[in-house]
Parts: sequence; structure tokens; C-alpha cells
Amino acid sequence: MDSETLDRLVLDDRAQGSFRVHRQAFVDPAILELERRAVFDRCWLYAGHESEFAAPGDFVTRKIGGRPLILVRDRQGAVRAFLNSCPHRGNLVCREGRGTARVFTCFYHAWSFNLDGGLAGLPGEESYTASFDRAAMGLRPVPRMESYRGLVFVCFDADAVDLATYLGRARERLDWILDFGDQDVEIVQGAQAYSMRANWKLLVENSIDGYHAMATHQRYFRQYLPDLGMDSAAAVMPRHDTQGVELGNGHAVTEKPKLPAPLMTNAKEELAAIRADLERRFGPERTRMIAEFDRNLFIIPNLILISTWRTLRTFYPVAPDYMEIDSWALLPRSDSAEMRQKRFQNFIGFLGPAGFGTPDDVSGLEGCQRGFATVKEMPYSDISRGMGRARPTLIDELQMRAFWRRWHALVRGQTGPTDCADRPQDAVAAE
Repeated sequence: MDSETLDRLVLDDRAQGSFRVHRQAFVDPAILELERRAVFDRCWLYAGHESEFAAPGDFVTRKIGGRPLILVRDRQGAVRAFLNSCPHRGNLVCREGRGTARVFTCFYHAWSFNLDGGLAGLPGEESYTASFDRAAMGLRPVPRMESYRGLVFVCFDADAVDLATYLGRARERLDWILDFGDQDVEIVQGAQAYSMRANWKLLVENSIDGYHAMATHQRYFRQYLPDLGMDSAAAVMPRHDTQGVELGNGHAVTEKPKLPAPLMTNAKEELAAIRADLERRFGPERTRMIAEFDRNLFIIPNLILISTWRTLRTFYPVAPDYMEIDSWALLPRSDSAEMRQKRFQNFIGFLGPAGFGTPDDVSGLEGCQRGFATVKEMPYSDISRGMGRARPTLIDELQMRAFWRRWHALVRGQTGPTDCADRPQDAVAAE
């Protein structure tokens, strides 16, 4: 794809406050192939949480960045990530979604592998010549794997920056989400897995888009919340204490004050105890940031953490107009049975397959994808809302522009830092 075509995919006029994205980015198979090389093969990708494979031999299998992986604890308790492909003839070595194993054995020819990836045995080894290099025939580890506070990431670029550097300013918001509730969180067993006939970047936008909430989720905000005795308008109004924030290199967050929710008496007491423990550990100001705000935190390219529903979500493109989505509940390990049930109900009630939110979003994004059939006559989408504000609110679109600016840099081969702010940093520094 020539540079002129790539350049016109995003028209970013910061001086005039105009930002447009060419709809070719949502429909062109050539752009998807470019994204696979320039985005998913270069960025750090969330793979799982250490609580999902907590003991030696525990494992989960995932498809990450188009590759099947095995995430496992070795005998010493270290986390390992291997490509789930037999070095013999390529078959999947592990075909279960999760479990506990002492070795992994490929069902095709019964080659077996230790938890550290080494070749444990194979039938008829005496049939090979002296050139057979046993040490080279183990499971192949991913090029890079690192954890941040139990969140396991992998990267298929051996030369990528370390994970902490990659997360950058997003780490603070990530800490605030992980700190709430307890010093230890866990992925609850089970997951939501579904698909959508829409481009994956539409779900990036949707996940950090406060502007659509009241229009798209009217049943939730205008009926369900009032039935619970809550102020639905306060959930999405652009108050001074709501904001969308770009966190550098495409990461972004929306945040708003947490709404008080009706809870059973014991749950209220438990939340009060959690709040007191937070203040003891972190002091009043950091506790306020942890406990009093709801956040949708986006880690480029495809990880969303939604604090309101204690959710992690990833999504990968299969085709320009089709993606697969996985979602997990990340909950405090020390929750009482009552609190755990409340969080389950909260998680499933909005983001579940029959919840108030997910079906609405699927319908909306699939509608956008169908509308992109008019790309020749209507080539651009507008993402300019809030460009004139010094402090954009959560119903503005700075957070989406931050993603698109980094995306645009990556697909054009620019791998260094990207200025994703509405006002260039040199202009800000000159003021």
C-alpha cells in the first residue's frame, strides 16, 4: 500500500479542530493484513491473568495475535508462554482450554513436552540419525512475555520495549483499577466469548465512547437505573468531573464519579471496610482516585478494563468485517459470598450476552459496518467532538483520537513515541 493512501486514512487538523478517519480502514483486507504485521505483531498483547493458572502444572490455552498459545506454570511456579504447535508436524500440542498437566502430549504422534517446554519423549527415537537435535525440538516460547501485577502480556517482536515502558502513563490508572477491593484479585472461572460482524477498531471506539451511552442504552439508563432508585442522567452528563484522557502512545481512559448503588446492608458494610483498608494502605487522596471513579481504560491495541463491571475484554479481527471477543470478570479474591454474587449480577446484567449493554453495542457496530458499504460516496467518519476543549469530557472523542493517532503511526511504520494529544506538545510548551 503506497504512502499516499496510508496518509489519507487519517486527516488530523489540530489547528482547525477537525479529525476524520477514512472508512477504507474498516473494510479493506489489505489494511487488515498491514495491521497484523504493524500492530498485532509489534504491540504487547494481554494473554491472561496469573490467577488462571495458579499452581505448578496449571495451564490455559488462548489464541493471541492469531497464534495458539499455552500459558502454564512450570514445576518451579514460573509462568511460561509457548506457541501451541508441535515442532514435529505442527499439530496443536494441547487441545484443552484449561486444566492441570505434568506433561503435554501431542495426540498426532505422541511427542511429549515438559512444563518448561523441553522435549520429554517420543516414540521410536532410535529411528533418528545423530543429526537429530533433541534440545532444539522443544516447544517454542513466545519472543517476549512479561507480567504486570498478575496481568500476563506477550509480544511477538523480540526487540519491543519492555512492558512497563510500553504501558507508560496508563500504569497509574491500571494500578487504581487493580487496587480497588483488595491486595489480590482473580479471574473468575468462566468467560464470555462471542463474535461480531464489524471491524475490530469499531469496538475500540465503542469501549471508550461515552457519547453513545444514553442514546444506545436507553433501556438501561432511562428504565433500569431509575427502577433501582438511581439518577440515570448523572451517569452520562458531561459534568466538570468527567473526562476523557489520552495517556500516551494510543492508551486512553474515560472516567467519571462513581454513582452510589443500592446494595444489601452487609454489602454496604463490606464496601465501607474496603474503603477503610484502602485509606490505611494508600492515604485519602489516592483512595479517592481508586474508590470514587469509574473508568474504561484502553491499552492499545485491544485490551479494555471496565471498572464499573470489573471486566477485562480483548478482541481480534478475523476479517475486515468480523471479530472475536473474549471477556472475563476480574474480582477481589477476598469478597464475601454476598459481594461476589452482587458483582456477578452487575457484570452479567450489563455486559452479559442477554444484558442491557452488549446486545445494543453489537447492533450498533454491525450497523456501522453495513453502512460502510457507502464508502465510495461517503468516505470519512468524523471524530472531532471536543477538539476545542482544554479538558475534554467523557462524551467527547479525545480518547478515540489518541488511538487513531497511534494506529496511524504504526501502520505507516513509525514505531517511536507518538504525540496523541489534541494540541501538539511543542505548542503546549510554548504557552
